[in-house]
Amino acid sequence: MGFEMKQEKDVLGLIPSKNQGKASSSNPSSVKSPHNKNKKKKKNNNNNKKKMVMAWRPKKTDSPAEEITAVRRLLLTCKEVFSNGGPGVVPSEDKIQQLRGVLDNMKPEDVGLALTMPFFRPVPGPRNGSSPRITYLPLHECEQFSIAIFCLPPSGVIPLHNHPGMTVFSKLLFGTMHIKSYDWVVDAPLRDPKTRLAKLKMDSTLTAPCNASILYPEDGGNMHRFTAETACAVLDVLGPPYCNPEGRHCTYFLEFPLDKFSSEEDDVLRGQVERECHAWLQERDDNPDDLNVVGALYGGPKVED
Repeated sequence: MGFEMKQEKDVLGLIPSKNQGKASSSNPSSVKSPHNKNKKKKKNNNNNKKKMVMAWRPKKTDSPAEEITAVRRLLLTCKEVFSNGGPGVVPSEDKIQQLRGVLDNMKPEDVGLALTMPFFRPVPGPRNGSSPRITYLPLHECEQFSIAIFCLPPSGVIPLHNHPGMTVFSKLLFGTMHIKSYDWVVDAPLRDPKTRLAKLKMDSTLTAPCNASILYPEDGGNMHRFTAETACAVLDVLGPPYCNPEGRHCTYFLEFPLDKFSSEEDDVLRGQVERECHAWLQERDDNPDDLNVVGALYGGPKVED
């Protein structure tokens, strides 16, 4: 999703690594004594007679597979999956399953999250009726993709919004969340320039642990709304990310039942659409009043090199 982030005064900083002291040990052979001194002289005499040969042993290192963290693996996989991506370009099925497999195995601790963090405590919105404050943690963004986490307290809502030309992976890290999503009905008439007919794709509740969900530029529930039933954390991968100069801006929608604008005499809709599975989605002019999102620093394991 996209939004204008408010600056958070107190944000979670990067977690400093603990200093590790180096233990010193003495070498018994280095102790000065008459016996050692005599042996040293004898040894030096032998060294003068023959050439010293030094053998270097390669330093033992851990294999890269053992060192890589889950979040680093996610970044590398995204770089591979979206390497030839762009607006409207859907990765191959093999690439989609590759990234989904990585996300399916992600856990809250892989990104440094815990339910006890202040992000997940209900903080009332600035206006009556607005959603509790949601925290946005950016992990990485480039031209091809972005990785971020949304931290929602109970009753937190991300209003219905779209993902133009994007393939989006969403992984619920913990909590219980209701998701409602729509896709546009192709070739359906416009009620007005800002109102289009959409078909319901998903209206379900998910509880972690669960597999990642995927939406596509034209299907899979490209417009969706998240409602946190408990404290939730959602890891999002967008390919490509929102970009206003390139026309990929986030649009929010109001939802109306089919009967709101349709009539029995409507030749196009009559007998062709199931009323309970369709709705009119109307563009909102500005960011919704009930959207309450602030940005904070990501403080989990290192993502970049």
